[in-house]
Amino acid sequence: MGNPVLKIEELLRKFGRKQRRRTLDHVGDFTGMLGPQSVYMGTIQGKDNHIVYGEVHGECEIEGTLVLGEGGRWKGNIRASSIVIAGHVEGDIHATTKLELAHTAFVRGKITSPVVAIARGATHDGSIRMAKQTQITRYHERRESPEKDRDEKEK
Repeated sequence: MGNPVLKIEELLRKFGRKQRRRTLDHVGDFTGMLGPQSVYMGTIQGKDNHIVYGEVHGECEIEGTLVLGEGGRWKGNIRASSIVIAGHVEGDIHATTKLELAHTAFVRGKITSPVVAIARGATHDGSIRMAKQTQITRYHERRESPEKDRDEKEK
């Protein structure tokens, strides 16, 4: 079996990302991955970076980055250093460094983070708990995959 560590640089190259402002631009490796056809029930703890494309019923408390990919579903609370949500979450989210909601994100629950970036098209049903220094950035996603750009030009 091959190396289970996913290199984020490979993902960034695939999507043509050159800037280094987003959370994923600073993650070296993902050591934990849940595939799109998988369901996990329980608690995820540790100090690693995890990426989830499947379904989770449970809690998360990690010192690292958690990515819930597009199509991924999470029912339960999430606590991590940095969090990127592109899927569906029903539960509270607490990011100690930064939270990013991609344009495909749907979150039902309380958000707590010192920095929150919300893409146009993301949906949040709940409250945002902020410290005085909290920064909320709303942005239009300009980083698209080359395949998607090509498909839209052909229409």
